[in-house]
Parts: sequence; C-alpha cells; structure tokens
Amino acid sequence: MSEICILGHVSGRVQGVFFRGTTQEEARRLGLRGYAQNLPDGRVRILASGPPEALESFREWVAQGPPNARVEEVHWQEVDEEPPAGFQVR
Repeated sequence: MSEICILGHVSGRVQGVFFRGTTQEEARRLGLRGYAQNLPDGRVRILASGPPEALESFREWVAQGPPNARVEEVHWQEVDEEPPAGFQVR
C-alpha cells in the first residue's frame, strides 16, 4: 500500500507541554516520517507521511495529545510534500 502525506495544524494548549517531543515519539513508534513545529500563533504544525493505517492511529493520538496538553482543534489535509527522513522536532 502506498504512503500518503498529511499536514495538520493543532490548536489549544500545545506549546510548552512537551507536545512536539511526545508527537515525535508516537510518530517514530508508528514508523512515520515528518516533523512537528511550533508556530508563532501558538499552534503546532505537523507533517506526517506513512501508510494510511498508521496515519489514522497517529491522528487519533494527536487529537488527544500528551497528558499536559489540551487539544482544542486539529485540521488535517492531504498534501503532496516530501517529508524529511525520520521524524523531526523543529
């Protein structure tokens, strides 16, 4: 099955609560490539690429986030972008 690439923007209390680091751990556990990056407006941008089943599990995890985070909204879209090797925190 081919890989797809998705771009997400996560809002809520998602900066300063180890959101990017735990997102990286979960993405690596699922074998995904991409990155998590803080944005100046307080959101986190996530690019993730992998098999559809792994991406679905990842999206479910992101919707909850780590224990100290409070995810209010997540918007995903499929994109045609080449992810970096591995999963990075930017």
